Amino acid sequence: MKKIDPSIPVKPSVQVLERMFTLIDVLASREEAISLKEISEKTGLHPSTTHRILNDLTIGRFVDRPESGSYRLGMRLLELGNLVKARLSVRDAALTPMRNLHKLIQQPVNLSMRQGDEIVYVERAYSERSGMQVVRAIGGRAPLHLTSTGKLFLALDDPQRVRAYATRTGLSGQTRNSITQLPVLERELAKARQYGIARDNEELELGVRCMAAGVYDDQGKLVAGLSISAPADRLDEGWLPKLQATASEISTALGYAASADTPADAAASHGVRGLMR
Repeated sequence: MKKIDPSIPVKPSVQVLERMFTLIDVLASREEAISLKEISEKTGLHPSTTHRILNDLTIGRFVDRPESGSYRLGMRLLELGNLVKARLSVRDAALTPMRNLHKLIQQPVNLSMRQGDEIVYVERAYSERSGMQVVRAIGGRAPLHLTSTGKLFLALDDPQRVRAYATRTGLSGQTRNSITQLPVLERELAKARQYGIARDNEELELGVRCMAAGVYDDQGKLVAGLSISAPADRLDEGWLPKLQATASEISTALGYAASADTPADAAASHGVRGLMR
């Protein structure tokens, strides 16, 4: 059994959060919608306080109001729950293969997932011996168009959605190598679609290059990217087959059935020579 950290308070330090958690617990105890009066009675909160907090939760879609005066848990909780579930399952499947790949190449291996217009790092295998400082920790974010994994996700978007992304973000850059022009990005994405891998050529951080392969679930959906980061002058093209094999191993653990017609296996069927720069 996991021990409770005595440094963590049993109750939230902010009263309104404690009340919010209590309201959510009451709503979770019933499948059907619950009246404001019953919720107030079960929580011991004044009806006006209950109504005010529930109204704020409704605005955030954490609570639904199917009819006036009644409440139930909202779809936002389902969305967040599915996101956490996906991260945990992918992370669990990826952790051991990532560590094994790191032992082979002695460079940082990253697992990233898409969230909106960014990728978020959900796991990393690295050691001090890699000789490269790890700048972006687990939970860190980066723009899609500046990262190898982000390009994998963008490559699956149709041209209209890619243009919309470019408009929203302005394709802002962080280094002199950053891709900031849509035609250049579109050419880069075409390569990713053709070969099933993508690269970051010092576009996010000067001195750091990356290569990424996709991780797919049992529905054939791209759910994450597995990438190798290395000092720009030490990125070894010989790592690419190992990266692809590891990404394939993780995909298989998630129930993915490989096919030569899918992006996950395109690089293997076409060969990797066209990807060399």
